[in-house]
Amino acid sequence: MKQQQQSAGGTPEFVNNEAESRYELRVDGRVAAVAQYRKDGKAVRFTHTEVDGAYGGQGLGSQLAAQALDDVKSRGMKAVPQCSFIAGYIEKNEEEYGELVAR
Repeated sequence: MKQQQQSAGGTPEFVNNEAESRYELRVDGRVAAVAQYRKDGKAVRFTHTEVDGAYGGQGLGSQLAAQALDDVKSRGMKAVPQCSFIAGYIEKNEEEYGELVAR
């Protein structure tokens, strides 16, 4: 099941692509950034995050990380940041996401 938010022309669209186990940000229908994950019980294990080079430097990685972590939080789950990008994002935003990390 896909979950969508913020769909307007040129505005990034957030999608939880459960079939492919990844969160996506799409711009004009194209996948611009992905955060791959694996569900592990009541936790979401983030394994890799990547922004398409054509969309680099626009803050899409951070936007994707925030929306993915907000989704994990809204589901009452924990995050396991194996991916260095997600780990770094949580570290920079410790107040908001620190308690989300599975310990």
